[in-house]
Amino acid sequence: MQFPGLALSVCAFLFCVGGPRAAAQSKAPLPEPKPVPRMQALPQPYHQVSFQREGVEIMRAHFAPDLNRPFVFPLIGPSGRSLTRMGHPHDPIGHSHHNSVWLTHNDVNGVTFWSDRGDGRIIHQRVERLEDGDAAAAMLTVSAWTTREGKVLLHERRRTAVEWLPNNEWLLLIDVWLEPNKGQEVKLGKSAFGLIGVRMAKTIGVNDGGGMIRNSEGGVNEPEVFWKPAKWVDYSGPITPKATEGITLMDHPSNPNHPSVFHVRNDGWMGASLTYDGERVLKPGDVLKLRYGLYVHVGKPEVAALQKRWEEFAKTKLADLTPARK
Repeated sequence: MQFPGLALSVCAFLFCVGGPRAAAQSKAPLPEPKPVPRMQALPQPYHQVSFQREGVEIMRAHFAPDLNRPFVFPLIGPSGRSLTRMGHPHDPIGHSHHNSVWLTHNDVNGVTFWSDRGDGRIIHQRVERLEDGDAAAAMLTVSAWTTREGKVLLHERRRTAVEWLPNNEWLLLIDVWLEPNKGQEVKLGKSAFGLIGVRMAKTIGVNDGGGMIRNSEGGVNEPEVFWKPAKWVDYSGPITPKATEGITLMDHPSNPNHPSVFHVRNDGWMGASLTYDGERVLKPGDVLKLRYGLYVHVGKPEVAALQKRWEEFAKTKLADLTPARK
């Protein structure tokens, strides 16, 4: 049974409620969309942030509060494979603390934050800011360097950023701001372990994959780069049957021990040692500011090209990580 009168009444009601203005709005074009950032830092479940370039992940940050330290994994090279790994390929238990790319130190007031069996943990507290853009994406995090008993030794603010480069290459910038807990003096003891470490993919290692290590001073492989000061160290090697890629770890000239002594091994790891030359004491109110860069690249660039990349990095200014006043 049809009710034509009812249909007309409904139409009339809708017209009366919406009126001509609603009808006009329904035909109006959508507003001009805002540009979508090419680089984005996208929050993920389980305390993670995915850094993406045009929708494709190139890096992921992990900072769950039950971890021993925050880290980033993977670091995706131009071929689409991770250039880093979790753990030593031949000693996954003893080197479980080799978390792809990580920050920590072996001796903070006698407490080791380096090993997973140590007494210290870097506990994530919050993400303060996420940034998207066409040229870069970043996140700012706050953590506490804490003993197993819950005593806070250091407050940390860290900016982790990725920058767009041509040829599917990219740059990871890590700025860190460390301040002793109120009223405390903190001593970073003399050690080759810390502040930054990088565990390369197995196939890139000299021993396992036939890769190569080079530094800014002309050294090649472990015998010539191990515990030697340098502006940068590059680790390159095969990542697919047809592709060679690598990472250049760069020490910023504003870092207090520049050029840093690098702890580098043929088994696939490299790190810049903040206190190899001696202990560093932070008095109450002191702030230690550091910047490291990781250049994710195609092939095995010439030394001159790597030196130019470092010179561009050296001109960059440290991020301002000063907490906002309340």
